[in-house]
Amino acid sequence: MGITLRGCVLVFTALVLMGVVDAAFGQQKVLHVAAAADLTPVMPTLAEAYEHATGVKVVASFGSSATLEQQLENGDPQDVFLSADFLHPEKLVAAGLTVEKSPVVYAHGVLVLWARKDSPAQPLSLDSLTKAGVVKIAVANDQHAPYGVAATQAIARLNMTEKVKGKLVVAENIAQTAQFVESGSAQVGFVSLTIASSPHFKDVGTFLRLPEGSYPPIQQCGVVMKGSKMQGVGEDFLRWLTSEGVQKKLEEMGLGGADSR
Repeated sequence: MGITLRGCVLVFTALVLMGVVDAAFGQQKVLHVAAAADLTPVMPTLAEAYEHATGVKVVASFGSSATLEQQLENGDPQDVFLSADFLHPEKLVAAGLTVEKSPVVYAHGVLVLWARKDSPAQPLSLDSLTKAGVVKIAVANDQHAPYGVAATQAIARLNMTEKVKGKLVVAENIAQTAQFVESGSAQVGFVSLTIASSPHFKDVGTFLRLPEGSYPPIQQCGVVMKGSKMQGVGEDFLRWLTSEGVQKKLEEMGLGGADSR
């Protein structure tokens, strides 16, 4: 019994020193992450991997980057903000609310067209946007969602603004955009590759990457909140996200690397 007790004490002490367990309560540490909606299919895998590597549990909440930024400005008690752009975390930096002096680039987003396999947009191409059977095209709100900004820019650069303006239906964020298309409320939509390449959406639909240069780079950035009690863990999480092995994993899940484009 003495050996067992001594072993337990040693293990517990090691976990405390590693920052995994709270010394006062013996509880597992939890990192709260406000994550852009394009990360919805990505975060469960990342959270599992980070917990396996460090013992820290990651709990994510999702929304458009603008909505999350506003909530954080209003005091939402999150530890880390993973935006789908540079602009919104930079606003938090400018307000003096972050540990970082500049947002940390962790990935680059990829914009695609996605449609269900039974959609009249099939076979999927840029010409699908002007097909007679395509009466609704889903896009994320470009006032709230970086992927919405990218979609608006892509439509303009492809000289399709006038051709499709009567067809556009606007979603709050990129996850809702995908839901519009999946539900049949739209026949095709501009979504993130993270969503389009997830197992469920690959099973029920197909996607087409937008041409290179048809939209500005989607530079996805993160910051650690100054009000967080988990600043050290948050900074470790951002370093982990930009590590070589995790960057390769992100690319497998539909994101370009932090140094790409």
